[in-house]
Formats: sequence, C-alpha cells, structure tokens
Amino acid sequence: MVHLVTRLLGLISDTHGLLRPGVHDALSGVTLILHAGDVGGSGILDELRLIAPVRAVFGNTDPAGDPDLAPEIMMNVEGMSVHVSHGHEVGSPTPARLADRYDADVVVYGHTHRPLVTKLGGRLFVNPGAAGPKRFNLVPSVARLTISGGKAEVEIVEIA
Repeated sequence: MVHLVTRLLGLISDTHGLLRPGVHDALSGVTLILHAGDVGGSGILDELRLIAPVRAVFGNTDPAGDPDLAPEIMMNVEGMSVHVSHGHEVGSPTPARLADRYDADVVVYGHTHRPLVTKLGGRLFVNPGAAGPKRFNLVPSVARLTISGGKAEVEIVEIA
C-alpha cells in the first residue's frame, strides 16, 4: 500500500499593506503560506502567521533589506519543485517569460493583480491575484495549491 502525502499551500500576493479579514477563511487549513511579493510591511506577515507559517518574496514596492523577504523561493514539496517570485523581474510577467527564466514544476508569481492558472509545457503557472486594496476593477483573491502524488491542483478563492 502506498501512502500519499498531500500538502495544501496558501498562495497570496500584492497585499500592499492590507490583509482583508476574508483571507483567514480562504486560507484556513493550509500548512504553509507563500506570499509572492508587494507585502506592504511585516504586520501583514505577522497576521498571516496566525493562519500558518509564511515564506515571502520581495515585490517591486517592498523596501530593500527586509529580512522577512527573499528575492525568490525555490522549494521541493512532495517531490515537486515550486518557485515563487514577484514576477516584475521579467518585466510584465507572463507564463512564457517565467518559463524561460525558471525551471520548476509550479511557478507562483504576482505583480499583475490578475488571477491566472495555466499550464505550459506540463508545468503549472499560478498568479493568485491581489489580496490587498482593490484595483483595476478586479475582485481580490488568493489561491489554494494542493500537491499530492506528483500532481498539483489550484483553486482561486475570491475574497469578499
């Protein structure tokens, strides 16, 4: 009998200093939160840590030198490689541009504020959307990434 381990990760980006109360429900039950940048202060990460442990990357609006923010995250989750960056480092981020730069099974990014889940070359690209201040007539959102048995699935969750 094979025992498959399932990991549920919360994906969030572009909070810009605002963590909506609905994020707590949307990310309930995740084992780790990955923040794809434009955090807007350590208070956001502190509040997210009430839900689960957090790893976060710099966005183009985050101050340089913040010890809580990495330039990028590369990690292995149940045999799948996961890369997280803000996306601005490739200009206007698209799955194709990110695929050219990063070699991971799952690539998570932010910056555009637009939620997107797409596959390219068998790899999964996820932008959870923006969870902070409402902009561009877009509904704030986060994502839930499930990794199990060498497969990854994503659900975008709108925040009221």
